Amino acid sequence: MKNSEIKALSSEELKEKLNTERSNMQNLRFAHAISPLENPMKIRESKRTIARLHTEINSRESQANS
Repeated sequence: MKNSEIKALSSEELKEKLNTERSNMQNLRFAHAISPLENPMKIRESKRTIARLHTEINSRESQANS
């Protein structure tokens, strides 16, 4: 998910997307622990997407508090 796509989402959609991405990453980790994933880079992509979502949420909260 690109930054431009993330900035287009509303705050509620960001939080919802964050929850789904977290559960997706957890499922990927469990699957990778049982048997190696075909593409383990998906775990890295998921972690980075979560970080991007957190960054956008935090920036919106700081702008609202200012």
